[in-house]
Amino acid sequence: MTATSLFAAGFRRAGAATAVVTAAIALGLTPGGHAEAATTALPLGDADLTETRGSQSLAAGVTLTRIVRGTEPAPADQINTTTRGPWVVNVLTIDPRRSRGHLEATYGPDLAAVEKTTDLVRAAGALAGVNASFFTFTASQQYPGDPVGLSISGGRLLSEPSGDPAEADLVVDAHNNRVLMGQLRWTGGVRNKRTGASLPLEFVNHPPVVPADCATLTDPTACTLPGDVVRFTPEFAATTPAGAGVEVVLDRRGCVVRTATTRGTALAEGQTSVQATGAESASLLNVAGQGCVEQTSDLVDERGERFPLRPGMFAVNGRYRLVADGQVVVPDGSDSFFARNPRTVAGTTADGKIVLATIDGRMTSSVGTTLDETAAVARALGLRDAINLDGGGSTAMSVRGTLVNQPSGTAERAVGDALVFKTDRYRGR
Repeated sequence: MTATSLFAAGFRRAGAATAVVTAAIALGLTPGGHAEAATTALPLGDADLTETRGSQSLAAGVTLTRIVRGTEPAPADQINTTTRGPWVVNVLTIDPRRSRGHLEATYGPDLAAVEKTTDLVRAAGALAGVNASFFTFTASQQYPGDPVGLSISGGRLLSEPSGDPAEADLVVDAHNNRVLMGQLRWTGGVRNKRTGASLPLEFVNHPPVVPADCATLTDPTACTLPGDVVRFTPEFAATTPAGAGVEVVLDRRGCVVRTATTRGTALAEGQTSVQATGAESASLLNVAGQGCVEQTSDLVDERGERFPLRPGMFAVNGRYRLVADGQVVVPDGSDSFFARNPRTVAGTTADGKIVLATIDGRMTSSVGTTLDETAAVARALGLRDAINLDGGGSTAMSVRGTLVNQPSGTAERAVGDALVFKTDRYRGR
């Protein structure tokens, strides 16, 4: 089924309140908290399974729900097949009409590093949050937090959409907590204002690849093999990626500050740089040889309509829409991604509430969900629109800097970014 674009429809107002639930073990129940049998059972496993919920109000308009379905631990060899569970689901529900705060994304000190979700929530001074985007992840890489897909912070594009048809993007306007989901596409370029020479950009804040046969050339412009052209901003890291190629540093006006025939430099506030490798190294020097360049960066939605950024916008990337306009839109799939895993879900209800949920998995105490089961859970939670955020060992929910769920690994994983709710009005910068 084709998912309807919410980008084309524009932002939908978030709003309305619901009860919340959380584990007494994780946070401790408030005097008003309680445990009760679920009134609308999750569509997981056998129909006769016991399901319980515990609840706690975290703040005005913000509730947390912990749902446990099934009572007996799963046999270790049946985690992927059992119909008896158990499943542990934590649900953070935000009612923008009653809450006094805002949802935003945070990546920590810099975009290319990784931090634990609990640390991101704590450092942001947030009430609660969950892990969010897919990211490079490989610990051996120099820039493990590099987003694999869209990232927007405070209205600034920090990472372009991947172009993968599976990518699903979530954009929130922190000024009013309006949320939309869909898939954006991006094009960018640099053009010399005097000569008219131009060069398309391929990435934003992503280390370029150097053709193997050109890595040791004394003159990078002598390379004739295809390379990359990448725009970097100060948010990426303390320095831009070093190595063979060319780098041009630009000031706020796009005028050339310095040019180097090797890559790697520190950017001052307001500066950006463009790096090129391979045959594009000579092309970049030709475009930005002198004077000033115009940098273009355009996002469009599924209908090809321009999607302008403005201060207060944040965005993260996921993989696959789960629910669109109330309909399950998960594609068929048979690889491990579609099998039972821990999951992190973000979505909105028909009456505008924002929901962030985690489903623990790969454990005898909570077996996780397939992508189809995840979509079914999203619908059962009342989500009209929902996407699948990064999951597996990344799945984490934190309240006031304390981990609420149980990660599948031996310890909480450091991640690229998080969606967090802060209990104050968005002031921006």
